[in-house]
Amino acid sequence: MITGVMLFAVEAAAEEAGGLFDLDATLPLMAVQFALLAIILNAVFYKPLGNAIDERDGYVRSTTADAEERLAKAEKLAQEYEQALAAARREAKQIVEDAQAEAQAIGDQTMASAQQEAQVQREATQKDLDAQKQSAMAALEQQVDALSQQILSKLLGAAA
Repeated sequence: MITGVMLFAVEAAAEEAGGLFDLDATLPLMAVQFALLAIILNAVFYKPLGNAIDERDGYVRSTTADAEERLAKAEKLAQEYEQALAAARREAKQIVEDAQAEAQAIGDQTMASAQQEAQVQREATQKDLDAQKQSAMAALEQQVDALSQQILSKLLGAAA
């Protein structure tokens, strides 16, 4: 029985005369099957995948463009705010300098008026002191005169 199967296989091999590159209907049939498989794979897998990739690419591009636009706006706003802040700082500095100058002027004026008032009070006090000195000197002169008169009268009264 094994020899019968071997004999059949040898006979079948002998009937195939073409060998390795026999060109019969198998090759075009395989080419048609390959083309059909490529068309089916393209329709089922590759096209939806390509569409998804294209949509994603479009989304990424639009998002990137939108982000760049927002970044440009943000940078412009930041620059405007920095300029406004610099102007506000200059204005604040000028206000502080003006206030300091005004305070200095008021202080100088107050100091001058205080010195003038002190001078007036000093002069008034000096006049009062001079008046008191004059009155004290007058009182002392009267007392000296009275004492001189008493001394004279005692001396003359004792001598007479």
